[in-house]
Amino acid sequence: MSGRPSVLFVCVHNAGRSQMAAAWLRHLAGDRIEVRSAGSAPAASVNPAAVEAMREVGIDMSAEIPKILTAEAVEESDVCITMGCGDTCPVFPGKRYLDWELKDPAGQGVEAVRPIRDGIRELVENLIADIDSPR
Repeated sequence: MSGRPSVLFVCVHNAGRSQMAAAWLRHLAGDRIEVRSAGSAPAASVNPAAVEAMREVGIDMSAEIPKILTAEAVEESDVCITMGCGDTCPVFPGKRYLDWELKDPAGQGVEAVRPIRDGIRELVENLIADIDSPR
C-alpha cells in the first residue's frame, strides 16, 4: 500500500462512467489519491464519445483500456464506487462503498455524454473534499 487513500470506480463495461470518474480523479487530485477502475464484463475499448467529451475539457483518456474487476482491486481500495449500473463489488470489512446514480453513456453521442461528464466531475470534487478533510 502506498499510504495514500485509494478509490476504485466500477461499472459493468469499464468503458464510460468509471473511466471518466477515474480520469477526473487523477486530474483533480493528482498523486494524492490512488485511482483504479474496473468492470465485471469489460468492453473491448473505452467509449469514443466519453474519450471525446473528456478531451474537450483537456483530459486525454485515449490510452485507457477497460479492465476486469478483481477481488484484489477491491481489497486494495479504501473507497469502492459503482456507477448506478447494477454492478456489485466483493465486500470487505473496513471499505467504504458508494453508488453514484449516473446515466449510461453507451451508444450516446458526445452531446449526451457532456452532462454525464459534468455530473461525474461534481461527484469527484465532493469525494476529494471528503477524502482530504480531517476525520
